[in-house]
Amino acid sequence: MRLWSLHPKYLDTKGLLAVWREALLAQNVLLGKTRGYKHHPQLQRFTQTDSPIDYIGFYLHTIATEAALRGYKFDTTKIHRNQSAITRIPVSSEQLDYEFQWLMHKLQTRSPELYNTWKNEINVTINETFIIYQGPIESWEVVAHFLND
Repeated sequence: MRLWSLHPKYLDTKGLLAVWREALLAQNVLLGKTRGYKHHPQLQRFTQTDSPIDYIGFYLHTIATEAALRGYKFDTTKIHRNQSAITRIPVSSEQLDYEFQWLMHKLQTRSPELYNTWKNEINVTINETFIIYQGPIESWEVVAHFLND
């Protein structure tokens, strides 16, 4: 499960579809509708809020909005709650940098055109569910091997 902190504009079609499915799965986990993934690290930032369902609903809304801008019609009736006003969840600057590097690593082979569009991005935009603070990679992140290569 990957719930990107990055703005969904950076995702290719495959990534956008995947994050939609994974966020719907996360919503089901938070609603207690599935037994798996209950302790998945990506869920920690949502479970630590005062209303995880509202926050994952807002997150899903941001993904659906990007999809609509691209001409896709994601079924927003699947969003349990579509909270319009939330206090944004803090995510560290190094977490955002790490995710951007990871996505660029994936896009380099999976979607070279999109990789070339974004590879020199300096001011990476964050998903509006989150707010940036200066800090290290988040403790819940499982760092991929590519950074050690």
